[in-house]
Amino acid sequence: MSGTNKGNAIDVAIMMGSKSDLETMRPAAKILESLGLVVEVRVLSAHRTPEHAAAFVKQAVQDGCKAFICGAGGAAHLAGAVSAHTTRPVIGVPIAAGALSGFDSLLSTVMMPPGMPVATVAVGGAENAGLLAAQIIAVSDPALAARVEAERETRRRKVLDSDAEVRAQFGRGTAAAR
Repeated sequence: MSGTNKGNAIDVAIMMGSKSDLETMRPAAKILESLGLVVEVRVLSAHRTPEHAAAFVKQAVQDGCKAFICGAGGAAHLAGAVSAHTTRPVIGVPIAAGALSGFDSLLSTVMMPPGMPVATVAVGGAENAGLLAAQIIAVSDPALAARVEAERETRRRKVLDSDAEVRAQFGRGTAAAR
């Protein structure tokens, strides 16, 4: 995972409020990097380091960042705080934590006031956040669009291969197949 970006324009910035969120957020970076995008990954808190978070967002935009992915648990204000500092797409990843297992994070992330949109994926859905960011960027990048489609085709093929294995095991006329 790219931790510091030296000399390259940032395609997607991934931010999280705590290092403990890293394993949840790692799939976003992995899928984006597999699609050939430059990723910057940071730990910046909307509450504990608000000035640093705002400064990073502004610098990332200047560095060409096309989308932000923000993961946070509990009150989960990171995505909203980032949205307040940019008009670039912001995708929130609610992190499962605490007594509510991420439900509080989900509600905090999706309940944004008018004018501050944050796209939100499922609790812990960082891989989908990465794919969504890639799809957004692919609207103006035909080569990336082709890579995203190829990645989707790989997933389709995997399901169809699994279907063929199961059908071969159970056959069409067995009671288990009905």
